[in-house]
Amino acid sequence: MSKSRLPQSIDETLTLLGEAGYVADRALATVLFLSLKMGRPLFLEGEAGVGKTEIAKVLSQTLGRKLIRLQCYEGLDVSSAVYEWNYTAQMVEIRLAEAAGDTERRSLTEDVFSERFLIKRPILQALEPDLAGAPIFLIDELDRADEAFEAFLLEVLSDNQVTIPEIGTIRAAEPPIVIVTTNRTREIHDALKRRCLYHWVDYPDAERELQIVSRRLPGVRERLARDVVGFVQRLRQEDLFKKPGVAETLDWASALTELDMVALDPETISDTLGVLLKYQDDIARIQGSVSKKLLEEARAELAAAE
Repeated sequence: MSKSRLPQSIDETLTLLGEAGYVADRALATVLFLSLKMGRPLFLEGEAGVGKTEIAKVLSQTLGRKLIRLQCYEGLDVSSAVYEWNYTAQMVEIRLAEAAGDTERRSLTEDVFSERFLIKRPILQALEPDLAGAPIFLIDELDRADEAFEAFLLEVLSDNQVTIPEIGTIRAAEPPIVIVTTNRTREIHDALKRRCLYHWVDYPDAERELQIVSRRLPGVRERLARDVVGFVQRLRQEDLFKKPGVAETLDWASALTELDMVALDPETISDTLGVLLKYQDDIARIQGSVSKKLLEEARAELAAAE
């Protein structure tokens, strides 16, 4: 499929994702296809590291569209997300006008509050036209932003526009492809969710996770990949503060390959758990005899499934 052309079916959407090594299930491909077809934002919710952000990156790569990312955080405001004025340049313009004797207030105000003094932030950039087609606009980890900012987004998601008091309303000629992600550290208001199509991105099953490792890390030995995926799958059943996502699975498989491992053993697991788990309490819980037990159970489950 040529770049910039949107997929015309669910199967084409699966193929599109697969071209960039993203192994998606049919449910995700279906809601993504509908989002693209209907021009509706896609709201992706799930644990950290399951591949939500990666979907926007894959769409940018495979469709040949610009990726504009708004990384959310506590305290995010309009000046960081939408626009701000270049005050330094405005002051220079005012001083030059005064020096030239051009001090007519109305014309000077219109001049310094024109678009050439406007610093465009991600939201405004996402509404601009682009020769390659509407950009992919990633609003990442929305749950980290304040509720007030979440409310501000309603105009953007509903009407593909923002209002700048000094200029007026700026509307996108072609709506951007919007991907909103959240790790569910807090609930997002229903008013925002109603404007989107929704999908929960879950941890993959063993078969799909093995496909992901094989595609993303073709240099990993097959036995090691099976051990890694089996162990991680079994590890997610434990009572952990933070379960490892697919990103951690890939990091761990890559790290073990750097150590020239062909298969897992309890000692290596204990030595490298810091790649897989990010909290000391989780690491302490799994080290030693527990990791050995989990590895044995994982291999037994894989053998039974064959």
